[in-house]
Formats: sequence, C-alpha cells, structure tokens
Amino acid sequence: MKSTAFIFPGQGSQYVGMGKELFENFSSAKQIFQEADDTLHFSISALCFKGPEDALKLTENTQPAILTTSIGALRVLEAERGMIPQFAAGHSLGEYSALVASGALAFSEAVKTVRLRGKFMQEAVPVGDGAMAAVLGMEREQIEELCEACSSGEVLAPANFNCPGQIVIAGHSKAVGRAIERIKQGGKKAVLLPVSAPFHSPLMKPAGERLERVLEQISVGDLKIPVVTNVEAEVNISKDRVKELLVAQVSSPVRWEESMRKMIEKGVEQVMEIGPGKVLSGLMKRIDNRIETRNLEDLQTLKKIP
Repeated sequence: MKSTAFIFPGQGSQYVGMGKELFENFSSAKQIFQEADDTLHFSISALCFKGPEDALKLTENTQPAILTTSIGALRVLEAERGMIPQFAAGHSLGEYSALVASGALAFSEAVKTVRLRGKFMQEAVPVGDGAMAAVLGMEREQIEELCEACSSGEVLAPANFNCPGQIVIAGHSKAVGRAIERIKQGGKKAVLLPVSAPFHSPLMKPAGERLERVLEQISVGDLKIPVVTNVEAEVNISKDRVKELLVAQVSSPVRWEESMRKMIEKGVEQVMEIGPGKVLSGLMKRIDNRIETRNLEDLQTLKKIP
C-alpha cells in the first residue's frame, strides 16, 4: 500500500456545480451538504450546485462552499474506498478541511468558522486597497528583495510559495502595481489575481485577531492524522497548537512547496486532492513529478480510484 497524503484545495478552486454529482449519488455526501445548510441557516448547497457564480465568488461564501464540497468528497472516499492517509494538508482555507479529516475539528464548527474567516478577511482591507499577483519564473530571494524595493512605506510581501517558479505576492494595491511593473521590465511575468483582498499578508492581522476570538469558543480534538501546516511547513500532531497556527495563517505566507517537500521527505508516494478542481495536483507535478497524483470531485474521478 502506497504512503498517501490527502490534500485539500483553497479559494480559487470553486465552480458552479461542484459537489452536485456526489450529493445526488451518495448519502455520505448528502449528509454533509445538509449539515452545512442547517449550520449556516441558508442553502450553501444550492449555491454550490446552481450558483450564481458572483455570489459563489464572495469570500464569505466561497470558503464554506469549498470546505463543504471537500468534506462531502472525503466522506464518499472513506465510505466507498476506505482509504486512510498517513498525512493531510490544505492550501490556506483547505487547512480547515485537513483538520476536519484529521478529527481535530468537527465539520459544523469548521464550516461556521470559515464563513466568519471569509467575512473577516474581506473586511480587513477596504475593497480596492489591496491586491495579489502571481509571479512566474522568479526565485524566493528575488521576490523578497522585490517586495522590499517596491513597498515604499506600504505593505508588500510574499503570500504563497506554491511551487518552483510560482510565488504570489500581496499587499497594498499601489505597491503590487509597482512590483508588477518592475517584474515586466525585468522580462518576467506577473499576473494580477481576481481576488478582493490581500490574503496572507500582514494587512490581514485584524482578521486574525477577530478569528482568534471565534476560535476561543471551539473545542479541538486529537489529530488522528498528522497535518502539515501552512505557517511552518512542519508536521503538527498537537491539538494545543491548532488554534494559534490557524490565527497566524491568515497573515502569514502559505508555504505550500515546502509543505509538500516535507511530506515527500516523510515517505509520501501519492497525493489525493479532495474537493473541487486539480490546482494542487498541478502544483505537485511541478514540485516533484515522481509523486502519483489523483483527485476526487465527481463520479468520473471516483471511478479512477482503485
């Protein structure tokens, strides 16, 4: 049996129709969507299945929608294939899915929390004041120097270390604009991302403070599966550290590439991306193409899993 890690997508992987097939064909998925609707007091399932896309793209809707779809798919995988991973990890929001998978967080608590997390992140910076951009073909040290050079007294910082040659920066809109200009002058590529706030930058600190107060009300269980965290790119098995790491995560960079390398170092041979899209599978191919990747989001992808 190959050593397996379950990985869970973050914001940007959502699409209208996600989770619908699993909901219609498996009671294990249906139960999760119904629990989400009951917990949130509105039909997040209808938003996932029918849209409209504009409403699904709002951060406070996107986060619980992706979490619900991911955990619905996870429950199908557990019930139909009985697969047990050696590790779990999730990209940004996906870390909550990983913590539900590990048994640390109850699903209803997680879905409530990520809805508020989305709201807090959105409200931390007025719309238009913050931005994010994906930078292609530059090294970590170059990006750190660039952020320093282009900040001019504003906030500009690395936000996601996704894979070799793909790093996301975030901060004040003007600072991001200056960085994009400089990157293009240097013959490299930078793409402004269609997001409404500068996630994982120091500008998100107020969101972290509000999130901390919400997390105080929540109980954390033992981690039955070790989770590799975004903030440290290290394995965490201590339930006592879960909340502080989730608070820090909001305003710290997502160290995804390092997290995946940590799992590989620990012997992981295949990753199973659970939830909408195949973004993380694509990143893994660029991090280490020897690792087998599979994903589960609908009936077709389930059929391919032995």
